[in-house]
Amino acid sequence: MRIPEKWLRHYCNPPVDGAALEHLLTMGGMEVESREPVAAAFSGVVVARIVSAAKHPDADRLQVCMVDVGQAEPVQIVCGAPNARAGLVTACALPGAVLPGDFRIKKTKMRGQESGGMLCSGRELGMGDDHGGILELSADLKPGTDLRQALDLDEDVLELKLTPNLAHCMSVLGVARDLGALANHPVQEPAFAPVAVTSDAVLPVRIEEPALCGRFAGRVIRGVNASASTPDWMKQRLARAGQRPISALVDISNYVLLELGRPTHIFDLARLKGGLHVRWGRAGEKLALLNDQTVTVEPDAQGLPVGVVCDDDGPVSLAGIMGGQGSAVDAEKTTDVYLEAAFWWPSAIMGRPRRYNFTTDAAQRFERGVDAETVVEHLEYLSRLVLEICGGQAGPVSDEVTGLPERKPVAMRLSRLARVSGLSLSADDCADAFRRLGFVFEQKTVDAGNGASDTVFQVTPPSRRFDIAIEEDLIEEVIRLHGYEHIPTRPPQARIAMRPAPEARLGTLALKRRWAARDYQEVINFSFVDSADDRRFRPAGDAIRVQNPIAEHLDVMRTSLWSGLLANLRHNLNRKAERVRLFEVGRVYWPAPGQPAGPLALADIAQPVQLGVLVHGSALDPQWGAATRSVDFYDLKGDLEAAHPEANLQFVAASHPGLHPGQSARIQLPDGTPVGWIGALHPQLIDELDLPGPVFLAELDWSAVQTRPVASYQRDSRFPPAIRDLAVVLDEQVPAAEVLAEIRAVVRDEPAAASVRHVRLFDQYRGKGLENKEKSLAFRLWMQHTDRTMSDEEVEAVVALILGRLTARFSARLRA
Repeated sequence: MRIPEKWLRHYCNPPVDGAALEHLLTMGGMEVESREPVAAAFSGVVVARIVSAAKHPDADRLQVCMVDVGQAEPVQIVCGAPNARAGLVTACALPGAVLPGDFRIKKTKMRGQESGGMLCSGRELGMGDDHGGILELSADLKPGTDLRQALDLDEDVLELKLTPNLAHCMSVLGVARDLGALANHPVQEPAFAPVAVTSDAVLPVRIEEPALCGRFAGRVIRGVNASASTPDWMKQRLARAGQRPISALVDISNYVLLELGRPTHIFDLARLKGGLHVRWGRAGEKLALLNDQTVTVEPDAQGLPVGVVCDDDGPVSLAGIMGGQGSAVDAEKTTDVYLEAAFWWPSAIMGRPRRYNFTTDAAQRFERGVDAETVVEHLEYLSRLVLEICGGQAGPVSDEVTGLPERKPVAMRLSRLARVSGLSLSADDCADAFRRLGFVFEQKTVDAGNGASDTVFQVTPPSRRFDIAIEEDLIEEVIRLHGYEHIPTRPPQARIAMRPAPEARLGTLALKRRWAARDYQEVINFSFVDSADDRRFRPAGDAIRVQNPIAEHLDVMRTSLWSGLLANLRHNLNRKAERVRLFEVGRVYWPAPGQPAGPLALADIAQPVQLGVLVHGSALDPQWGAATRSVDFYDLKGDLEAAHPEANLQFVAASHPGLHPGQSARIQLPDGTPVGWIGALHPQLIDELDLPGPVFLAELDWSAVQTRPVASYQRDSRFPPAIRDLAVVLDEQVPAAEVLAEIRAVVRDEPAAASVRHVRLFDQYRGKGLENKEKSLAFRLWMQHTDRTMSDEEVEAVVALILGRLTARFSARLRA
């Protein structure tokens, strides 16, 4: 929010300079992001008046102007601005002037004609982006006057960064009131004297939905001059506050918004049919808005209604958000107007602008809360400005009230203030803060038990302070008035007990480091994604929709990490990355009807933590030690096994809608519990996403890889191991993982095979010597006793035992 310093000081002018004022506001919770002069630094620019303007003899788009710059004789200046004309008062940079960007002006010739200076546009002087012509200044300015002095260009403009709870500061007067409280300086409140009623014209209004509008005030003014010029002082304040002057009536409404924080609307009375009705939008109704957008005003898919102001023909304004084109004032045609000021319930405005992908100054204020008590006073102020600038005859004010917000007293304990803030403030300090803020309060002493007493303040906040609702809100106000810079920095005093770190659980950071060590880069993505992207990887069911998405396409909570990882991949490929290896650890969200709520759980929503992995491009960085090849399924599978050896992950061929039908597998634990998926991205999705080559993905439950067996002592053997290779022939459809699991089961279950320390698959063979549908798998066995060297008979007995189990289960035979 931009506030010119002189406009602010008009209401509250504490005896401090600009830097101290900036510090005071920032330490009071209204962060000043910047404090800069209205215009960039320049010198040697004066007010000038064009005496005459004639066409350049040798150029179609240039004019030769004689310009009065306050000297004895006019100066000849060649100008190409389309609006240069005789009588125009503008800005002239004389020879020797220095413009923003260290651009120096000197006498020159343009197409053979001497030019003794330059007539300037706003952009050339750092006063805005307008470059369509030279500045057009007030005819009252005297030629030769320094432009910075004439236009007060050395005034500072404050850029405030307001937090959402400071709705009462979204106006010049609101900031001035807080400044007065912070500086303990009086505030010059504006006068809201009623204007003289010279007409009996009224417009009937009916509030049909009290839950939408609590108060609606209005007045008819006939005979206005809508084409009247906005006063220069108002234009200047609006421009410096970031508002572009448009026309008198629009400028007046914007001025009241910025000065008082009161959104108002001015209707063209002649374009209203009958009276006004305030209600919710109905099915099939549409409204053409002032921003040239036509919107539907019926309830949305979740049944959330939208408020409208209607005449007898239908909606004419989006309640509390934006007016409609059909009732907008016209600077050339409007003669009669209807002024409106209302109180819209914040809950009736919240979320509605985002539905239409825009927001407005009015909506930002109404959804946070606008003072309901001063509606009529502000309407009188608006009326006075309209009458002073545009003339007319004012009718009586109509004020329809259906309900106003109740300002309940809020209690604050002095002991609670000390505990929350860590400050030793007295009851007098708190009372002084409340008085400076204009709060009505009662102070009393109560028994706090154990023979101690406590001071309690019962505070009734003003009608403009919607942010005061609980005890902590009052504590914040006291601290703000005390000054955040006065809060001491102290170490925490509480005793902190270390939580146990179970040895059987691996830490998240340690596991992330394993992936980073394998040349993967961690990413962090939004938890909400495009429903179309998420649906590609959702085998079944619906995703959880976001009721108020920050962007139209981020409309569901993710059910898989893959959509975010693919977006990261596209981002990197667009920036010429050729080898991409990414992982993410984050929550996914699934509907879980019947799930109870808990300390770390939401009712009916499952939100497990998942590990997502993506690889694309070459398996290794270009090097001389290995040939270049593309990454494949087994590279990613090997990385999973290497990063999480404790989990002993198993991979079983299965189909997933987002993965290649022949290159996908379900990841499961040794007991058969499914924990995730691995595979190549489906070729159809590669085409849809316009990816240059294969992409391999994996996703699994993070908790499944966080557990590990607790280390137990085993005496190391001093005797040499017996190593045997076991090659078996079996059906080619039998997965090698199942065979390896069976061997490990024999070692685990059979005491006679307990000497087997390690088993590894090291070869697979198909071809000569085997039937068409057979394959050979070769396993290496390491056997060792801790108390003796194993005999050949013992070794052969173990091999025979394992071979017997494989024969019984898989019909395997020993390869000759």
